[in-house]
Amino acid sequence: MGLMGDGAGLLNTRQNREEREPTGGKAMTVAGLLPAPRSGEPVGPGAPDAGRPAVPPLLTELPDEDTLAMREEAEIEARHRAAADAGDPRAMSALGTLLLRRGDLDAAEPYLRGAVQDGERAAANNLALLLHQRGHAEEAAGWWRIAAVAGSAPAAHALGRHLRERGDEPGADYWLRQAAEAGHALGAYALADLLDHQRDVAAERWFRVAAEQGHREAAYRLARICAVRGQEREAEQWYRQAAAKRHRRAALRLGTLLEERGELKEAEHWYLTAARDGEPRAACALGFLLRDAGDVDQAATWWRRAAQAGEGNAANALGALHAQEGETQTAERWYRTAMEAGDVNGAYNLGLLCAGNGRAAQAEQWYRKAAYAGHREAANAVAVLLLQRGDAAGAEPWFSKAAEAGSIDAAFNLGILHASRGEDATARRWYERAAAAGHAEAALQVAIALQREGDQHAAERHLRCAAGGGSAEAAFRLGALLDAREEGRAECAEEAAEWHERAARQGHRRAQVRLGMGAAKRGDVVGAAHWYRLAAEAGSRNGAFNLGLLLAREGSEPEAALWWSRAAEAGHGRAALRMALLSARRGDLPAAQSWCARAIDCGPPEVAERAARLTAAVSHELTA
Repeated sequence: MGLMGDGAGLLNTRQNREEREPTGGKAMTVAGLLPAPRSGEPVGPGAPDAGRPAVPPLLTELPDEDTLAMREEAEIEARHRAAADAGDPRAMSALGTLLLRRGDLDAAEPYLRGAVQDGERAAANNLALLLHQRGHAEEAAGWWRIAAVAGSAPAAHALGRHLRERGDEPGADYWLRQAAEAGHALGAYALADLLDHQRDVAAERWFRVAAEQGHREAAYRLARICAVRGQEREAEQWYRQAAAKRHRRAALRLGTLLEERGELKEAEHWYLTAARDGEPRAACALGFLLRDAGDVDQAATWWRRAAQAGEGNAANALGALHAQEGETQTAERWYRTAMEAGDVNGAYNLGLLCAGNGRAAQAEQWYRKAAYAGHREAANAVAVLLLQRGDAAGAEPWFSKAAEAGSIDAAFNLGILHASRGEDATARRWYERAAAAGHAEAALQVAIALQREGDQHAAERHLRCAAGGGSAEAAFRLGALLDAREEGRAECAEEAAEWHERAARQGHRRAQVRLGMGAAKRGDVVGAAHWYRLAAEAGSRNGAFNLGLLLAREGSEPEAALWWSRAAEAGHGRAALRMALLSARRGDLPAAQSWCARAIDCGPPEVAERAARLTAAVSHELTA
């Protein structure tokens, strides 16, 4: 029974940490502009060119769409400018808005100021936006207030955001609520975000209002609320809405949800969508999906992209990939990249890499670095190293720290540590804790203790858990327990054989001998020889002895003698007695005497008694 702690690289570690998107943003953009009136071209009989025959231009002379758009914009601007210069306030507002959209703040400002003096509400909002862009926040707030009081929902939204940035949450609440209740989607989202910050359950209502109007971040936030409550179907609906609008975190979450459900093809689609939009966690998840599908090269491509964007988990995956290929230096470089990205798994994996290359001192250094940062398996690894050096007192606190943090291996190792001191009750508690978390070897130790106590029913339950978890010894013991059961004898014997065979195929020597004996009893000499030979070659004394008996019966006495001698040298008394009899028959009395002495030393008593009689006979022959 060995210490647990020699893990593989964390290639399968997947992380999906939540990051909140910035809630408001400090810079107002042209997205907040109010539309201005736009005059159209005159049409109909009174138009300047009415009645003039149209002359179609040659196809090669037709202007492209960009040229047409530029001409149209220039014509609109010219008409607005002419009207604005003539004192039309609506034209001033329209021209100011057009210039503001273009980024020409100096030209836009006088037109917008002229329009607001004549009471143009749209101009007041857009003038405020211009002033905000210039850094005149307080003057901007004044104009937003004027527009908001006049009923402008965009201005109320902008004013609410401004007040929140200044720390005036009550004022922000008032104006954002005005915008939201007027049907303004951005206002509804901003109000929901404010309420969510205040832990007000009413936030969900306004996220829903904004989401239903197509606000993608609101849809994502609403999906997260539904997911936390376990409402997966509704969460998926909102994730889909946000993801369809290229919300990359929603696409990542949707991909994760679909992958957990086994819908890998669609999960891959959404991971790919998010990854192409620059979401490194999606690129990392896509890499794992491709790796699992066998496309390691493409997986590495996406992991590399994610790692270069700062995703430590992807860097760890690349490190493990290169470590598996034996490219130690490249693996180490990626593990260091993961560590620099803040992923403590990088330090732990560096420890594993150094330990695998025999650099124990460096391994301990990296394990300690990860352990101090809270990595539980690294803490377990530090404890294992200390225990291997004989420092049980130093190892125990590290094992305890790792076990309390949830390391199953550390809990099992604490069981071993206390058992070595004879503290069976404490050891049992740690074994039970590890067994409850699915540790196969810990379940085996609990089962052995229960068998000693005579509780065969509870022992069987733990043996099944341990055997199902891959413990060959548990499979063998479960088979032996079932084989000894009287009730339902035939069924139990059949199941016992299945467990013995499972243990035997896992290399359990006693199970192999047992299967060999069963085959020999049925007259299956080939099967018996197969299982005996496997056990004997693995070092089983009984396997070697029984194989010798089988070979001797089949007339292969020289080969039988080879296996008997191997068994006798390993301490098998009956094998030593067989060799003594064989040597005596061949006339090699000194060898017979030597094998008799070996048989007497090894026992059991009946063998020792027969060997003693043979020794006397051989001695008589030697002195005759």
